[in-house]
Amino acid sequence: MDTAVNSKAALKGAEFLVKETSPNEIFIPEDFSEEQRMIREMAEQFITKEVTPVLDRLDKMEEGLMPSLLDKAGEQGLLGAAFPEEYGGLGKDFITATLINEALGAGHSFSVAMAAHTGIGSLPILYFGTEAQKQKYIPKLASGEMKGAYALTEPNSGSDALSAKTAAKLSADGKNYLLNGQKIWITNSGFADVFTVFAKIDGEKFTAFIVEKGTPGFTLGPEEHKMGIKGSSTRQIYFQDAQVPVENVLGEIGKGHLIAFNILNIGRLKLCAAALGGAKGSLDITIQYANTREQFKQPIAQFGAIKHKLAEMATRIWICESALYRTAQLIDQKEHELLTSGKAFNEALLGAAEEYAVECAMLKVNGSEVLDFVVDEGVQIHGGNGFSDEYVISKAYRDSRINRIFEGTNEINRLLTLDMTLKRAMKGKLDLMTPAMNVMKELMSIPEFGNDDEGAFAKEQKTIVNMKKAILMAAGAAAQKLMMKLESEQEILMNIADMAIETFICESALLRLMKLTGRSGADAAAIQADMVRTYLHDAADRVHKSGRDAINGFAEGDEQRMMLLGLKRFTKTEPYNTKDARRRIADKLIADNRYGF
Repeated sequence: MDTAVNSKAALKGAEFLVKETSPNEIFIPEDFSEEQRMIREMAEQFITKEVTPVLDRLDKMEEGLMPSLLDKAGEQGLLGAAFPEEYGGLGKDFITATLINEALGAGHSFSVAMAAHTGIGSLPILYFGTEAQKQKYIPKLASGEMKGAYALTEPNSGSDALSAKTAAKLSADGKNYLLNGQKIWITNSGFADVFTVFAKIDGEKFTAFIVEKGTPGFTLGPEEHKMGIKGSSTRQIYFQDAQVPVENVLGEIGKGHLIAFNILNIGRLKLCAAALGGAKGSLDITIQYANTREQFKQPIAQFGAIKHKLAEMATRIWICESALYRTAQLIDQKEHELLTSGKAFNEALLGAAEEYAVECAMLKVNGSEVLDFVVDEGVQIHGGNGFSDEYVISKAYRDSRINRIFEGTNEINRLLTLDMTLKRAMKGKLDLMTPAMNVMKELMSIPEFGNDDEGAFAKEQKTIVNMKKAILMAAGAAAQKLMMKLESEQEILMNIADMAIETFICESALLRLMKLTGRSGADAAAIQADMVRTYLHDAADRVHKSGRDAINGFAEGDEQRMMLLGLKRFTKTEPYNTKDARRRIADKLIADNRYGF
């Protein structure tokens, strides 16, 4: 397979399914500039020096501690790094902003508070506010002088955000909107100064408002007692004829959904970044524990069962990281393209994030599930000690669980992955029909058994191509057979989404490996090759399982048999000794006493 650059044009959103990418077209973590590496080190040191020593105090909700940490982060420029310089920020690019989110991701409850402040707590005003609103709030949010929060969820309005009941009505004098209703699970609510609140004007026009702390008629409930992230402030908020000035309407009346959903696209990628940072931190402490904990007169790190776990944890992190920064670069490129075409700052980044909303949804699912896997195995390696609050891994385990719910549940994001992809195809933005029909023709033809493998990674590239064929076959047949009924077949949609997620992250990792190998040589990237081949070998089996479940859910008879045979052909891999590969990966981790990639 030719690895030359096919086109200078970047992939469109979801286009990875039907278009190949050259390794030289993608950004990989090994491409970080010296400045980016310094910023990452500063963020990591902030967690080590400022946050880690006070984790227990944070979990006990010590008065003023979390806001003081946010103040310190603001002083170092960590809160406003991605904000434009004209509003008090540092004006850093999207990749750098992603890197900061990752580096701060190991801060447990602090990471949640920080991400809520810099993301959903600030970005609605930055991207949708008037110039006066931005001048009033963004410099103070960038410095940490003001803290931000985001109020969308209600007791009976979670994933179905547009069914919110909080109402807004214009006052008799026309100067204020009177808000009435209730919001729940509002992160940072105990100390936030400014809230982005969603309500329906006259019961129907879904609209966003900027609501300041101390607004008459605006009150807070007590702190929630949560399973994890205990140090983050989470309160219900109540509005009883809360008086919000008309100039605090955010964006257009009746267009609040544009704010809610566009901000979530960016939030999903940032959640993946933070989860990745948390996973790396949890793996580090697990490796160090395994190196010092002795059983049967030797460190448990020397046992094959433990090596298997450590290697799998590291592999999933590395694979996820590859997809994260590939997508961050795509968004960064699109943002610059839109800016060059004359778009305003806010329109450029929002447009870029919307373009890659499919990839952001996939990253959110994968990142949160990688973190869950890592902390779960971390507890297992710690044994009984992992169940004790004296060990940080128990906190990491509890704190991790919320990430599969935050920013849209993973089920919702799986459904969105396929729904958004199919809608793009229906609008003519993405040609899925032609390649899907080509796959069906291939199924009807006699397979070619010639050996056309060329290049060091030809077999792996062929596996990726075939996984894409499996997705196109299943998705195309399901859409054709079920048509409008497909949207109600959520199990099938999630099966195909799982196939897409596995394929996207596998391709991203393979491209990263190819770029690394081309730059440094096969020997220097040998462990990374072990990671990619091990993961790809297992991922093909998972794609087969998801594809089989999807096909069995809608097909029968000869059609079913033909597609199952095709699926088997498309997910076939050659035998590979994953045991020895995992041992090589683990030996590197054990020797370094940390995740050193």
